[in-house]
Amino acid sequence: MKNKSFRALGALAAAFLLFLFVSPSVITAQAQSAGSGVSGLPVPRFVSLKSDRVNVRNGPSRKHDIGWTFVRTRLPVEVVQEYEDWRRIRDWEGKEGWVFKTLLTGYRSALVTPWLVNTVETTPLRKRPGPNEEIVAFLEPLVLAGVVECTDGYCRISGKEFEGWVDQSRLFGVYKNETINN
Repeated sequence: MKNKSFRALGALAAAFLLFLFVSPSVITAQAQSAGSGVSGLPVPRFVSLKSDRVNVRNGPSRKHDIGWTFVRTRLPVEVVQEYEDWRRIRDWEGKEGWVFKTLLTGYRSALVTPWLVNTVETTPLRKRPGPNEEIVAFLEPLVLAGVVECTDGYCRISGKEFEGWVDQSRLFGVYKNETINN
């Protein structure tokens, strides 16, 4: 009887030691999804696709099925979680999936009002930041642009044949009131 009790006590002690060694990594993994990831970069954050063909998987490994494939480079996505070399991303439609980290870049891009894709509404592109500044063009929903800088609620964006300032709230790829200085 004493021998069985001693074995049970030994098993309990081994389980406790295992808990002590495993629990810090579990706590660390939970913390990484709340402020900074395993990369040391902030989570969440906006990045863009590095390639014109990016498979988005249902889980953080090549063993997981491909949920969908992006076929356009420089699209903005939001990193919402990190796990080892994988990044859980969210696109402008709110869909989430996992992408290998080398398929993403820190280049900042934005989509103009993608949530208005089925409307005729356009977004004014201004010569300088401000609601009363001269309008140089009108941008349709889903126009892809590089983000040059953002300040005081406006972002200077550029594309193949345009450059100017847009109200920051009209862009997917930057946070409200985010300041960007490139």
